Amino acid sequence: MKSKIFLYLFIFASLFILFQFMNAKKAKESYDTKIDNLKAKITKKEVAFDSLVDINLDLTYFSLESNEDAAAYFEEMGYDANKLALTIGDQIISQNKAGEDNPIIPFVGMEGNMAINKVRLLNHKWIIADFTDGVYWGELFITYEVRKDGVVDFEVEKSFLYPKN
Repeated sequence: MKSKIFLYLFIFASLFILFQFMNAKKAKESYDTKIDNLKAKITKKEVAFDSLVDINLDLTYFSLESNEDAAAYFEEMGYDANKLALTIGDQIISQNKAGEDNPIIPFVGMEGNMAINKVRLLNHKWIIADFTDGVYWGELFITYEVRKDGVVDFEVEKSFLYPKN
């Protein structure tokens, strides 16, 4: 009788160990699958991130912030290029006045007052700007010069107005 109890306990323990082994094997396979899926997602995200970095580098290629020679030009004059860029952008946009066209824009507002919306300094000599009166819009190509006394002179070289659709 005692030997039968030990035999039953041995069989029960063996089945329990087999059950635990199979359960652990399935759990490991499940975890491995999840890990592989997450690794694939990470790879996709890294590729997307790298392509976005490349796109960002392309978009900022023509900007004062990424142009070391232009920044060095201003530093030789004693200016911080980033602060100067903000100041120049603010000077242009601050000429937008309520009830008046911006004097830099060579077009008269037809549906309202012409105002500059966005300014981008390309380098130490050139600016592009976007303007609109609410219905009509266009762009400007501006050259600028920072004089020794700190005054900035602007000259509109080219401008165009998009046709109304």
